[in-house]
Amino acid sequence: MAKIKVKQVKSGIKRPQNQKRTLEALGLRRIGQVVEHETTPNILGMIDKVKHLVSTEEA
Repeated sequence: MAKIKVKQVKSGIKRPQNQKRTLEALGLRRIGQVVEHETTPNILGMIDKVKHLVSTEEA
């Protein structure tokens, strides 16, 4: 499977609890942190939920 890099570019402060939990589930804790995930429907759905807080690129 393909990999995708996810980078947090905005803060999760003052965001709804479900968005904070989604960032945590993706493994993102701070702005500028980059994590790599497999490109699965679950991961893509989580990224879509917080797309305004993260940037993505193919790994």
